[in-house]
Amino acid sequence: MAAQPGGRRCFRTNRSCSPHSERGAFCAQKGGRRRGRRLRERETDDVAALDRPGDGDCGICFEYAVHDAVCRHDPSVLGRLTDAMHSCRVTGTEPASILFGAEKTGAVQIIHTAKDVLTDESSLLYGSKGRPVKLRRHIDSIASAFRKPAARPALPYSINGLWKADLFLGFTDTDYWVGTTVKINQDHLELARGLRIGIVPARQGAKDTIHKDDKRNLLVCPLPYDKAFMEVFYQAWGIVQQLIAADASMPKEVALPRAPERQVARALVDRRDFPVVEVLEALRPLAQPELLETQQQGSDVVLRREEQSITGTVVAPIARTQE
Repeated sequence: MAAQPGGRRCFRTNRSCSPHSERGAFCAQKGGRRRGRRLRERETDDVAALDRPGDGDCGICFEYAVHDAVCRHDPSVLGRLTDAMHSCRVTGTEPASILFGAEKTGAVQIIHTAKDVLTDESSLLYGSKGRPVKLRRHIDSIASAFRKPAARPALPYSINGLWKADLFLGFTDTDYWVGTTVKINQDHLELARGLRIGIVPARQGAKDTIHKDDKRNLLVCPLPYDKAFMEVFYQAWGIVQQLIAADASMPKEVALPRAPERQVARALVDRRDFPVVEVLEALRPLAQPELLETQQQGSDVVLRREEQSITGTVVAPIARTQE
């Protein structure tokens, strides 16, 4: 499409848009101040306009979601991951997750700063004979190995595939950790020295129990779908995609036919002019996270009658007969 006189490039489609169109006015109003804004200051409609669809978007969001579920102590996720870590001889009472992610630009970030969580005694169990590796000592080398293939031979042989990790799962009280890969497609799991756990969505019709994949030397941990974590994730993903496609306006009913989906979308659309981080904080109380907190306590049962109950009379309705 040829650029019209006075037109500008649309931030979402990278195509020229007329200054007289609704999108052109939107770009003219906000486009000039977007480039230098930090993520924390991005408004919801900014995110919709700046979005660039990519094949790996769903997988990246899945990694974030699993990490967030561990940090929130989501029982449907944490219970399975704890069992998987125990199978790798990683035990403790204070579970934690370190998100080790790669941006689309190729820059490596440790989202939750590993050096603030890890200590000099933090040990990585890699699944073969030998002493555990001190993770903090090698964290910079692992990040460098992701960026530069030439740096990978510098990693110890037992963990020379650890740069493929998405998460480091462990327990802060015992300071034991395990390299974890997170894949939205189970077929993308691969063998890599240093990785011990593979997190994937449960497949329809297949077993969803934790099992050992001898070919990839991974303990595969499928996350449940029906009325559980994966169903919530995919529904949330669909709502966000429809919002982005509608430029942070309310999608058509055919796009979000279910009433609960439209309710979530409307809560986001109503706050489209506020920074994304503030929107998330404002919606957090509506989730009522305290309802997910459980406490175990003893329950005393008092028997008020020592003798066995005897039913002497049964009262039941009698069907009316037609005369």
